[in-house]
Amino acid sequence: MKSIIYFLKQIYRYSGKIVYINLFAMAGIGLLDSAAILLLVPLISMSGIVDMGAVRIPILSIFDFMADIPAAAGLPIILAIFIMIAVGQNIVKRQLNVKNNRLQQGFLRYMRVETYKLLLYSNWQVFIRNRKSDFINILTSEIARSSVGVYSVLQFISSIVFTFIQIGLAFILSPVITTFVLLCGSVLILFNRKFLKRSLTLGNRNYELSKEYISGITDHMNGIKDIKSNTLEKSRLDWFGLITKEMENEQVEYIKLKSTSQLYYKMASAILIAVFIYFAIMMFHAQAAQLLLIIIIFSRLWPGVAGIQSSMEQIAATIPSFRAVITLQDECRNAKEFNTDESLKNTSIKMKKAIQCDQIYFRYNENADCALTNINLVIPPNKMTAFVGRSGAGKSTLIDLLLGLNQPENGKILIDGVSLSYDNISAWRKSISYVPQEPFLFNTSIRENLEIVKTNVTEEELWEALEFSSAIDFVKKLPDGLDTIIGDRGIKLSGGERQRLVLARAILRKPSILVLDEATSALDTANESKIQAALERLKGKMTIIVIAHRLSTIRNADQVVVLEEGKIIQQGGFIELSKEKKSMFSHLLSNQIEAMR
Repeated sequence: MKSIIYFLKQIYRYSGKIVYINLFAMAGIGLLDSAAILLLVPLISMSGIVDMGAVRIPILSIFDFMADIPAAAGLPIILAIFIMIAVGQNIVKRQLNVKNNRLQQGFLRYMRVETYKLLLYSNWQVFIRNRKSDFINILTSEIARSSVGVYSVLQFISSIVFTFIQIGLAFILSPVITTFVLLCGSVLILFNRKFLKRSLTLGNRNYELSKEYISGITDHMNGIKDIKSNTLEKSRLDWFGLITKEMENEQVEYIKLKSTSQLYYKMASAILIAVFIYFAIMMFHAQAAQLLLIIIIFSRLWPGVAGIQSSMEQIAATIPSFRAVITLQDECRNAKEFNTDESLKNTSIKMKKAIQCDQIYFRYNENADCALTNINLVIPPNKMTAFVGRSGAGKSTLIDLLLGLNQPENGKILIDGVSLSYDNISAWRKSISYVPQEPFLFNTSIRENLEIVKTNVTEEELWEALEFSSAIDFVKKLPDGLDTIIGDRGIKLSGGERQRLVLARAILRKPSILVLDEATSALDTANESKIQAALERLKGKMTIIVIAHRLSTIRNADQVVVLEEGKIIQQGGFIELSKEKKSMFSHLLSNQIEAMR
């Protein structure tokens, strides 16, 4: 119930007073339907099928004026009024359905945008703790399923309003008989509680299967090259067949549950109506006209009550999706990385003095060993600083801290003496361009991939950036040049071409700090030399931070920092460190020279 209330609050937050307008419209439909039922009284009287003269129901006195109207004239009048009410009722119902659907679709978009916004502004730990496929599942399947649940909530409220109006009319006609029927109906509702519990169980299972399905598909598409290269198609197809079979069985189980509950409900309803008629005649001595009206009311009421039961089952089935979305939103709110309003500003931090790591300690979780221990480091402005070391030495972890993706457990990162924090992290990142070891490109044109970092960029600036990154030659040879579509993650290009495009994109942003995480690893010797020359030209104009396994890339670095097991063990110039025999840097350098022979 908390999840339903939460989403009702979200609907009100999104739509405001429209929810109340819809509720009034629902009440209007119920009143119009009641008016149509009451019109049956003069119709029955004029037909002569049932003698209405002896019936003493106060509300029916509104039709006394019809007694003086001849049947030949009165009947067309009543039928015309009946048609007008029926048409009006259906017009209102149509408008209400359109408004409810618009509300559902608008709410669906609102929830997607709100969840995605919260996710994007979350800190890096949220992305470390969760699988990418779980985010995809929630943003696609679970929010959509939640939207269906919200629609079921609206239908549930509509059915409740309609039912109360009809019950109110029945009470006016016969309080005793209506009370008897409601008591029997309460027993019926209690009987159907087990179907709600079963719906909730199936909803949980559906959520878990959806997570597993999206996770598997995401992994398969990310690893499709490995799958095909190692002939793993059969095993992956077997998994796909198994998971889809489970999903099929789950859907069939839900339909069986829903149809079974409706079957039991209708059977019990038929028995209840029969018992009700028997006791109404034998015990309550209901007159024929009165009994006829109540039967008509309850015959129209049962489908509405059945709709309530169906909506409740649908709501129960979607509660796990509600909870998944709520949980992710709460996690993201608690992990908000920086002030959203501050991030929208165009300001950036221009480092003038230094980046300083002051006694930095960091570990990924409480039970793990420190990934970085007592890091004390000064990175001067407009110079090139390189981090080297074996795999797992802590180079990328330190870069993540400098980017503000992770926060130190102890110690501080200072920018010109000011601590990197929630208040300035967005402005800090605006001054940085980051080039990862595994370059990422969008499935669009080269032009759009470059323009994403800078709006209103000129053609000349695009080609200058491509020339800097040694990408200009291969781009000019492409059939459509800058407008060439490069495929998912740039799959239509080679690894080196992708890396050069990402480097061009980083330069196009004109940052004050350029961070290169093995950005030249996929380049050949000739292009690596060009990048080295370009980096050399940038020295003095921007701060360059490099992670390098290929030490030839950093020959001209102003400062080389050697890491081992999360600690700084050497620090100095390239030539200076290479002369220190039996040192880690000398060992790494000699191994690479030996490998090149």
